[in-house]
Amino acid sequence: MRAIAYQTSQEITSETALVDIEQPVPEPKGRDLLVEIKAVSVNPVDTKLRRNAVPASGEWRVLGFDAAGIVKAVGPEVTLFKAGDAVFYAGAIDRPGTNSEFHLVDERIVGSKPASLDFAAAAALPLTAITAWEMLFDRLKVRDVVPGAANAILIIGGAGGVGSIAVQLARTLTDLTVIATASRPETADWVRSLGAHHVVDHSKPLAAEVAALGIGAPAFIFSTTNSVDHLAEIAEAIAPQGRFGLIDDPKALDVLPLKRKSVSTHWEMMFTRSLLQTSDMIEQHELLNAVARLVDDGKIRTTLAEIVGPINAENLRKAHAMIESGRTRGKLVLDGF
Repeated sequence: MRAIAYQTSQEITSETALVDIEQPVPEPKGRDLLVEIKAVSVNPVDTKLRRNAVPASGEWRVLGFDAAGIVKAVGPEVTLFKAGDAVFYAGAIDRPGTNSEFHLVDERIVGSKPASLDFAAAAALPLTAITAWEMLFDRLKVRDVVPGAANAILIIGGAGGVGSIAVQLARTLTDLTVIATASRPETADWVRSLGAHHVVDHSKPLAAEVAALGIGAPAFIFSTTNSVDHLAEIAEAIAPQGRFGLIDDPKALDVLPLKRKSVSTHWEMMFTRSLLQTSDMIEQHELLNAVARLVDDGKIRTTLAEIVGPINAENLRKAHAMIESGRTRGKLVLDGF
């Protein structure tokens, strides 16, 4: 089968940073599905791993998490799917990735593809939807009121992949006032189109931007990027006893400024359940099916922003470079081999 992989960590400008290779088709065992990949999307985690995770000498690493495709075969313990089912999912960080023609994935982290979407549009959703859903409802518990706070959430990086779905989920599934950050006219328009009640500029002091809205201090702040740079403003803006969540990877994070307000800090990593085989791992299957229903009911939409081209090394290098520019909105997808 065709796959795209790397052997050494390089700058994405190198033609060998990601290359086309051939690999044998894997065999499903246990609860694994063998999925024929129809489309994939690219996330910041792909670029981080390419830069930092060096394969053992002589070995190839295949990246890729988000995927949509068709089940071709199932392991002997599979109960949730059968051959021919259309699925979407975000994979596991400790297994070979989805940038290949066929891919093995545990059925407990797989959902049925939204019937109303083609494979490209569906592939844009899983990783960001899982991340946003788990942050909102499992970590920040946004349905639990913070006494005296404005019933509002500030989403920093609202136009990015995770922000784009978090805005929609918060608007559709809660009664929160949704404030999203964006610094360019096109990204501000994007988050408004997704349902944000207010848009503030994260290139300016955020606490003053939020205060100027006149709605009070938000109960929740969800930072998707540059959390260290914004931490002082977050501490000033958030309500006492509020809840703060983040998903990026700062080298160090001094949360002492949050102590005076007794603000709790919550990390979200959507690979935790699959990596550690938690007892509630199947929650991601249920979550993705719920997202698919929301899409098919017209309550949320795909965050696909651009189809870069078919799945090959050249187009993946291009997508990685676009992600590394820090100026993308929504999701980048590669469609078909």
